[in-house]
Amino acid sequence: MITKDNLLQCSVANFTAFGSKRFTMDELASTLGISKKTIYKFYNSKEDLVVDSVSFLVTDFEKTVSDIITKQQDPLVCIIEIYKHGFERLKHFKPSFIFGLKKYYPKANQVFDAFRDNIVNNTIYGLLQQAQQKEFISNDVNLNLFCELYFNRFEEMAFKNNALFETYSNTELLNHFVIFNLKGISNKGYSNPYY
Repeated sequence: MITKDNLLQCSVANFTAFGSKRFTMDELASTLGISKKTIYKFYNSKEDLVVDSVSFLVTDFEKTVSDIITKQQDPLVCIIEIYKHGFERLKHFKPSFIFGLKKYYPKANQVFDAFRDNIVNNTIYGLLQQAQQKEFISNDVNLNLFCELYFNRFEEMAFKNNALFETYSNTELLNHFVIFNLKGISNKGYSNPYY
């Protein structure tokens, strides 16, 4: 007997791999060896399933972020580690998954946007404030502007060119999206394992 958790995990794997619009309920039912009627016992609509799938991904990543912040004392290393894990996950996403949320599943997109805003405007911004207080980065840096320029909607920029994740390694992407920017605002005496 299929459980809601089995259904959700299969949905997440296929929506991220093929796009939430492209991967149909018929394909999901076929993959699981169940009828669509069984799916609709758990979810009233595909949008509800997509919302739960995005919520599952968000919750899972938030646990990773929490673990990083708990284990790491250096706020700049925390930021790097958060994005390092983010790139590892995004590399397996089909760009149409992210863009399809906005176009076809507004409720799921709201969940994703709220997550992204929280990560950038609370978590990353808070870590940058800590780094500034510890004098790891210059006090002249406008942290709001820095977040806006370098961290807001970076996944859209990364996915605009489908080949970015195929052409460049996670290390190269992490260096160019995150590390070099943080290094540019770091005070001269500061260093960490990444720079």
